[in-house]
Amino acid sequence: MIKLKMKKIFLYLTLALITTLSCRKDEEQFIAEISIETQNTYDDQAAQKFLLTHYFDAKGNIMELKEGDTTKVKLSDLNPVILPSGVIYIVRTGAQPIPGEPIGQYDEIRIMQTTDTYIAADSEGKVAFYARSPFRTTIDGSGVPEVDPTYYYVKNSVLDANNSTLPAFARERKYYEIEGFQEALKFFRANNIPDDADYNLQGLIIIPSRAAFARDPHANLSSNLSLRNRSFIFNFQIYKATHFTTPR
Repeated sequence: MIKLKMKKIFLYLTLALITTLSCRKDEEQFIAEISIETQNTYDDQAAQKFLLTHYFDAKGNIMELKEGDTTKVKLSDLNPVILPSGVIYIVRTGAQPIPGEPIGQYDEIRIMQTTDTYIAADSEGKVAFYARSPFRTTIDGSGVPEVDPTYYYVKNSVLDANNSTLPAFARERKYYEIEGFQEALKFFRANNIPDDADYNLQGLIIIPSRAAFARDPHANLSSNLSLRNRSFIFNFQIYKATHFTTPR
């Protein structure tokens, strides 16, 4: 009887997983690729819509506003900064370490986060982010920061190791690194806290696809998910940055 129940549970879980993956695949297939110029416009419009419909909770997690809720402060009212690249960042009040440590381009960072990717599209006249897929979820996952991610800085040893086995584009930094994330992170400061410390997220970074991978080839950074045309929303805290002054 126990074995039969276990088989039924396994079957239900398998069917649920297949259904979830099929829905995600169908949703992405539904979003037809458009011109790069239109995609860039949709990315910007969807980012503004996101800022109008979400807020920070007490721990800095991004939450969706319920219809008619006027008690929460929208992200759009928290002084979002738009960089020339289209990247948007918000430094959450009271969550920035003082004085904190500047974050350099070669640094090893330890990042706690819930980061998702989306495709900006027009559905029945409504431009917004669709086809959400988790990119990194250390808060709901391991509960400890991710250490030295290649999407921030890829080490020379990784590039050198692929020197003869991969095509030329896979031996370039832009194949791994998210340029918009590097660009915006310099406006934040690193804490100096242990990995087991409780989190207090510092803010967000919204990266349009043109400041991520756009339509270029890229490394497998997210469980075999294509990051083509995908925008990123980083909701994060830098636990620590180990400084390096030269490429490593």
